Amino acid sequence: MEFSNVASYQRFLAIAAKIERDPALLEIPLANMDRWIANGIDGQHRLEQWRQLILAAQSTASGMEILLAVLHDDGEEARHLKSYSPFAGVLTSKERQALILETCSFHH
Repeated sequence: MEFSNVASYQRFLAIAAKIERDPALLEIPLANMDRWIANGIDGQHRLEQWRQLILAAQSTASGMEILLAVLHDDGEEARHLKSYSPFAGVLTSKERQALILETCSFHH
């Protein structure tokens, strides 16, 4: 797996872990999507897929399991969906920096 794929995969694992610990963080991607869609961003179809996953995760335990499974999935379809990720802001800059350092040391 090339570096950018490893870094992306690790980032989504960290996002999943953080959301699992604090489901209230799901308000961040919902707010991001509202703002982006209001501004006419491309990829609205994918963002709506995320919205449905997140709303289900907020409603039921099985919905949360499905969302976490998608965040853990490294398959082609999941990677495509993640290319429209609304999770900016879930990880702090310090957490992102730690992931970059960890991924660099793992890769070398």
